[in-house]
Amino acid sequence: MKILHTSDWHIGRSLYGRKRYEEFEAFLVWLTETIEQAQVDVLLVAGDVFDTSTPSNRSQSLYYRFLCRVAGSSCRHVVVIAGNHDSPSFLNAPQALLRVLNVHVVGAVTPRLEDEVILLCHADGTPELIVCAVPYLRDRDIRTAEAGESSDDKQRKLIEGIQRHYAEVAELAKAKRQALGVHIPIVAMGHLFTAGGQTVDGDGVRELYVGSLAHVSAASFPEGIDYLALGHLHVPQKVSTSEVMRYSGSPVPLGFGEAGQAKTVCLVEFVDDKTSVRLLDVPVFQRLERICGTWEKIADRIQDLSATHVRAWLEVVYDGDEVIGDLRNRLDAAVARTELEILRVKNNRIIDRVLAQIHDNETLDDLDADDVFKRCLSAHDVPESQRPELLRAYQEIMTFLHDQDPRAQ
Repeated sequence: MKILHTSDWHIGRSLYGRKRYEEFEAFLVWLTETIEQAQVDVLLVAGDVFDTSTPSNRSQSLYYRFLCRVAGSSCRHVVVIAGNHDSPSFLNAPQALLRVLNVHVVGAVTPRLEDEVILLCHADGTPELIVCAVPYLRDRDIRTAEAGESSDDKQRKLIEGIQRHYAEVAELAKAKRQALGVHIPIVAMGHLFTAGGQTVDGDGVRELYVGSLAHVSAASFPEGIDYLALGHLHVPQKVSTSEVMRYSGSPVPLGFGEAGQAKTVCLVEFVDDKTSVRLLDVPVFQRLERICGTWEKIADRIQDLSATHVRAWLEVVYDGDEVIGDLRNRLDAAVARTELEILRVKNNRIIDRVLAQIHDNETLDDLDADDVFKRCLSAHDVPESQRPELLRAYQEIMTFLHDQDPRAQ
């Protein structure tokens, strides 16, 4: 039997205002083709299908069209669990309808743990796999809050709750296998943060439980599981050093911190009670690149990229010693008539000079937007006579932006 493990699609995610539907669609087309070529029997999607709990119509269309295509492929079953970005009720809504297509969805913990233990059978009815489809476990699912408990108490109860939940579900799976009288593999799924998990800057991965690390160790998962398919961390990686406990990682780089990172899905095969795992590289559908350094280094890199006619989105981080007031204009001129597009510019030189104005007993949190602007004027030695007019213009711009963006209210 062959299983394909993927997670963290984040369909609908944008990057500095740029929609990325074409990338998500290209990935799903590639995934369908890969399923056919590798003759995959079961697809596991370990959470964060969508980027928000209220996905757009186009995001939903991509998801459902993909499921319909897979239902007509060699893949006999799809199992989807909810991640922390997903709405459990939204994923669960078409549950009964999708089951007709052999798509099994578990959006949230239910009073019946049996709902998380899914028996998958061959077309002739022969049992072939048991999946412990554990969705993202919310705080209220795994612990009871008590008055006066410390943060250490909360963390201990969270970890104990996660361990207990997996142990109970695994016991149900083993009992089901024993009742069947056949030795078939047991696979577990989850969406959580394990101890030692690797993240990268700007990937959007956040702690799942407020006020607590609650990182679960590999030893927290019960024995007897043939493969553990996890989601939440975007970097493909093992849990501890286990070959059969893995994060598939996100298939699309979701931020510039993931630029250049190899993206994969996990192809898992069970043969004669042995589990083998092979990583399949996901193609790059939209190149991202972060360019850091002095102006000369940035300009040279842009020139090199434009010479190859590569199509890429750029994040530029300037950290040279020279103060460049027209940095954005220079960059726009450098990428003119190329396939390059600059989505974000970060001028560390200006930031450093502003931070230098902060006193020892201050942080940026102590300053409001006007204070930061005034410090910026001082850092650039703007004459006092010009400052009142510049401050008024700045405040008018901020007021306009605030009125245009309802999220700021």
